[in-house]
Amino acid sequence: MLDYSDIHVMYLNPLGNSNYDRTFADMIKTYKYPKTTAYVTSFSGDYAPAAMDNLEFRTYESFIINGTVEAARYCSTNGFDALVIGCFYDPALADAREISDEAVIVAPCQSAIDVALKVSNRFSIIIGEDKWEDQMRQTVYDYGYRDQLASFESVGLRVDDFHKDPEVTKEKLQTAALAAIALHRAEAIILGCTLEVGFFADLQDFLMKETGVFTPVIDSSIAAFKAGEHAAIHKTIGWKNSRQFGMQPPPEEELKRFNIFQRDIKFGNQIVIHPTSD
Repeated sequence: MLDYSDIHVMYLNPLGNSNYDRTFADMIKTYKYPKTTAYVTSFSGDYAPAAMDNLEFRTYESFIINGTVEAARYCSTNGFDALVIGCFYDPALADAREISDEAVIVAPCQSAIDVALKVSNRFSIIIGEDKWEDQMRQTVYDYGYRDQLASFESVGLRVDDFHKDPEVTKEKLQTAALAAIALHRAEAIILGCTLEVGFFADLQDFLMKETGVFTPVIDSSIAAFKAGEHAAIHKTIGWKNSRQFGMQPPPEEELKRFNIFQRDIKFGNQIVIHPTSD
């Protein structure tokens, strides 16, 4: 049985550089359970192009699939309770789960929807650019939430724009959220990019003041990390990865014969957030 004071979660920033590692580490330090040990990890340039600072295009996403699966394998063999794939496209989620053994794999889109539907019936997702909607809509539909999706609202920002001018970002998020409520009857707002981290509380307060009614705003980065922690707690009950049918992993003998996963992945940067006192 897992000790509640011995939770280990890796938050994977799936890029070949550490540009956003500190942003995610600061978020985790604020919201993690005191006894959780968290690792914010990014790839080395061997696993993803070092200059690539976003996954907005399927073309870019294709470069990080193998590394994400290798990270899942690493977590499964090195005592991690959960791996968070830190991109709202939820890239390689099913692939990573297949090889993850004891480590539960979670991702922001699925995790944020799970939170939203605990506190509302319909949600809208605020995205950076119109381009993102096609892939994200298909993901939401694949998860089975077609009827709960109220709308996508684009703010015309690339991933690396969100924190360049926070006041501009706040205004754009406010406009998008009000439109989602007024035009599409959204009951909750999901921030559909992990780099929208840090804006949810101000937006939630703004919506309360503007509408006079509380509307939850779900930060997908926080939702995903908390899903990883909760997965670790669920393991104390006995709920862990299925190994039936679609979740069946490849045979270890074949992995050896194919020379797959015969050495640990070598990550790039890593920030460790240690347990704190209660």
